[in-house]
Amino acid sequence: MEMSLRPLLLVFVLGLVSTPSTLAQDDPRYTKFLTQHYDAKPKGRDARYCESMMRRRGLTSPCKEVNTFIHGNKGSIKAICGANGSPYGENLRISQSPFQITTCKHTGGSPRPPCRYRASAGFRHVVIACENGLPVHFDESFISLSAGPRRRLNSVLFLSPLTPEH
Repeated sequence: MEMSLRPLLLVFVLGLVSTPSTLAQDDPRYTKFLTQHYDAKPKGRDARYCESMMRRRGLTSPCKEVNTFIHGNKGSIKAICGANGSPYGENLRISQSPFQITTCKHTGGSPRPPCRYRASAGFRHVVIACENGLPVHFDESFISLSAGPRRRLNSVLFLSPLTPEH
């Protein structure tokens, strides 16, 4: 009776291929990043969207002042930690391509629910922190304006294509 090693080799290779995604799902900081900042396919991107998402994601006790949701696929966001990102400051990465985002800002009042938010939507380059090749912290987002100097406004840096990125 001859025993073939092919089935064992196949199981071994499949185990190697599936291990990185399994590890990613088990990383608590990556999971928290996804909960706070990832929404692949938003339904509307207005105040109602923000109020609903902030509540569903557990960001309203107390009311979080500002939160940004990145729309797209997880692979593209993870790629900022590698080929689709460049070093930015200390221990941060900036995306080489813009992402569709929605930023929700608390409109003030009580820090307790019900929380009211204002939404701003657009395409931005995002700055994140990575650990073990995974995004674990959203730092800020950038928009390119057609003209004008750089300026920082509420943790958002506006870049002109006429000024060099840092």
